[in-house]
Amino acid sequence: MEFLTDYGLFLSKAITIVAAILIVTGSLMSMAMRQKRSSDKQLDITHLNKEYEEMEKTISSALLSDTALKGMMKAEKKQDKLKAKEEKKAEKKANKAKSKLSAAKNDEPTSDTAIEANSEPEKRRMFVIDFDGDIPASAADSMREEISAILTYANEKDEVLVRLESGGGMVHSYGFAASQLQRIRDKGIPLTVSVDKVAASGGYMMACVANKIIAAPFSIIGSIGVLAQIPNLHRLLKKHDIDYEQLHAGEYKRTLTMFGENTDKARVKMQEELEETHTLFKGFVKSQRPSLDIDKVSTGEHWLGTRALELGLVDALQTSDDYLMSAREDTELFHLSYSEKKNMMDKLSSVMSLRWNQQQKILQDFEKPLLM
Repeated sequence: MEFLTDYGLFLSKAITIVAAILIVTGSLMSMAMRQKRSSDKQLDITHLNKEYEEMEKTISSALLSDTALKGMMKAEKKQDKLKAKEEKKAEKKANKAKSKLSAAKNDEPTSDTAIEANSEPEKRRMFVIDFDGDIPASAADSMREEISAILTYANEKDEVLVRLESGGGMVHSYGFAASQLQRIRDKGIPLTVSVDKVAASGGYMMACVANKIIAAPFSIIGSIGVLAQIPNLHRLLKKHDIDYEQLHAGEYKRTLTMFGENTDKARVKMQEELEETHTLFKGFVKSQRPSLDIDKVSTGEHWLGTRALELGLVDALQTSDDYLMSAREDTELFHLSYSEKKNMMDKLSSVMSLRWNQQQKILQDFEKPLLM
């Protein structure tokens, strides 16, 4: 009996120790997984000025003669030394100003030169982000992170350039994307949208938020309209004696349907929804660009960049490349790109989820099939 008692105590201790080890191990693994997930999300920042300088050096080394190249390299070294000397001098001056300002906080006397040194204007910055739009405006998820990062640092002296390409898509998705750009305007930071290829429908809804829109001469601009299109298989099902039943509460929970027999009343209701959305779309564009003849440009038509400039839909004809090249001399250019790395299981899960969602959208009769 004593043996059994000792064995029972030993067993309970062993179980307790193993359980404690499992709990600690599980906690460590959980923390590691959380850290890994957070590290998988990253914001890449590229200094575009340096990229342009490297391009210039590369082509110069290929085209210049050896003598000319040596002369250029010698001049560059001299310039780099002067730049480093000026930066060191500026840093020393700034540190001196900080120490004097710190002394001022302790009621010690300070000079006006210290305040002047500390209030030296910083070089203007331009933050560049890209938006490549699809029907659900899925790029808005990464754009919101990029904009949040910019807003933590940028001020009213800086500028944000959005290189936008989109033919439009779902109303609610592009409304959300436009609201993300509005955050920049609300902070008083100048916003420029560049359209090299297309900004139509929901894409133009985003573009019109900007203080300035530049577009390539042959880019596609406009298409201020709303669209709904639904195939109807009712006659095919009826021909093959297949019944389709749909139950719903609320008279207009469903209007036009993909499988059932559509009624004139449902068509009228859907048209009302289209007109209401179009009215809101026109009102939004007009509020952003008051000088537009909104009735003239909101017919659903699109125009090439040159004609769009005449109509007031854009402000200048210029590509994003020319805009950046012209700004690089007196502006620090930074390109931001937010990405989220996924492992194989995450990718497989995303693909399966996408397929499931696509099937569900088909089976749900296109509940809100409004596109812009």
